[in-house]
Amino acid sequence: MSLDLTADFFSLFDLPKAFRLNLSELDSRYRDVQAQVHPDRFASAPETERRLSMQWATRANEAYMTLKKPLERAKYLLELAGHDLQAESNTAMPADFLIEQMEWREAVMEARAGGDHHELERLFQRLTDDIAGRYEEVAGLLDDAQDYAAVTDRVRRLMFLEKLLFEIDDALASLDD
Repeated sequence: MSLDLTADFFSLFDLPKAFRLNLSELDSRYRDVQAQVHPDRFASAPETERRLSMQWATRANEAYMTLKKPLERAKYLLELAGHDLQAESNTAMPADFLIEQMEWREAVMEARAGGDHHELERLFQRLTDDIAGRYEEVAGLLDDAQDYAAVTDRVRRLMFLEKLLFEIDDALASLDD
């Protein structure tokens, strides 16, 4: 195995360090790396090679899962650029964003309490569209402008929105039960 365990996730798959990724290319590169390092290929190899294979397979899985998801990919690019999100320590958000979050959550709670599947689906779609637009903005700020301070703010907001999207999905699932 001639792979470098210290390589960043993009280099591991020989992809450009960019937010805009061709996901089918990522899938293909991931399969190529897994074909080289999968532990099954090293079942009869010496212990050190088997252990190294397991480390590689684990690293490839972690890299793939990080790069596949836009939020995780944006966070990773910020990390590579040396920008700390301070997600745990810096929870300050602009008042208008927080008010918007409260309104979304109230709408979800009302629809969930009323068993309004249609309204939850509508909220899910609206939020999905909003998030997609925000990821387009992140792509421009990361890939084109390298405005890491602005991206940090947008990613922190997207963390809230992705959590809300999960909550809507959970509410929909609870109505389906």
